[in-house]
Amino acid sequence: MLLGILLTIHIIVCISLIGVVLLQRSEGGALGMGGGPTGFMSARGAGDLLTRITWILGSIFFVLSLVLTLMAGRERGASSVVDRLKIDAIDPNSLNQPPAAAPAPSAPTQSSDAPAPLTAPTPTVRNPFAGEEPQPAAPAPSNP
Repeated sequence: MLLGILLTIHIIVCISLIGVVLLQRSEGGALGMGGGPTGFMSARGAGDLLTRITWILGSIFFVLSLVLTLMAGRERGASSVVDRLKIDAIDPNSLNQPPAAAPAPSAPTQSSDAPAPLTAPTPTVRNPFAGEEPQPAAPAPSNP
């Protein structure tokens, strides 16, 4: 919950910082709102105020960025992928064992409930540059 509140404050500071930077008088005077001597503040006074506000908001932005990074890292630190694995339940002797072979059927019986086994089509080799008809590939070795 604290992370959400800090993130909301961080977004508000970011938007404020963007606004203050855009209000400042640029060297070319393109986007500046510096105000003349007849205005509310002199150009120098408005520049000093906006500069101070920029420094304050910039400092708050960097501090909040560091705090959010540290807090998010600590939250994720407790939920490591390695911690979620049940390594203690693994038997080290069974790791290098070959997988157990499936028992061979004793007799090829077809029941009405079982579907027929699938057979793969015979692979063919095509050479589009020779203009030949597709040739069947080498026959697969049959099981004795």
